[in-house]
Amino acid sequence: MADEEKLAPAQPSPPPQPYFEVDCRSSGKTRRFAVGTDAEFAVLLINRKLNAGSPLALHIEAVKEGEEPIAFGPNSVLVDYGYGWKLQTFTEADLTFGTRSGEDVRPIPIRKPGSGGRLRLERKVSKPVISILYIVKVVFAFILIFVLGAIFTLALENLPTLITFVKSLT
Repeated sequence: MADEEKLAPAQPSPPPQPYFEVDCRSSGKTRRFAVGTDAEFAVLLINRKLNAGSPLALHIEAVKEGEEPIAFGPNSVLVDYGYGWKLQTFTEADLTFGTRSGEDVRPIPIRKPGSGGRLRLERKVSKPVISILYIVKVVFAFILIFVLGAIFTLALENLPTLITFVKSLT
């Protein structure tokens, strides 16, 4: 009896879905793509269907709670990583580039002629604003450098005197 249970075929697992679902964070809609779809093609289709003013999708990521997201490059094929993983777009709004000295850096997706319709990212750098506070900080830094230089110069000039004084005490 126990041997018959061991020899009995196990229940077959359900067949894998013939498509992948990608959650578009800009529109809130779920898009379906066939198995074997390139990530770049999926991003282009998602961006074409976005409303004007919505942030563009830059790439697709597989995300799971408590795990590091897995990004799909432009030539990557979309893959299902199993239970708990879901595919979603990574948008311009998700970028958190630091703004240092008033500099705002954001990649801008554009199509260049002769690129075969491929989406390219270029960085657009805004001009830094020079304020009075910035100038005051620079002047203060120069003054501090000269003061520290004077202190070290005086210390080195008086070092031999200090050494002979310390030797005479012992």
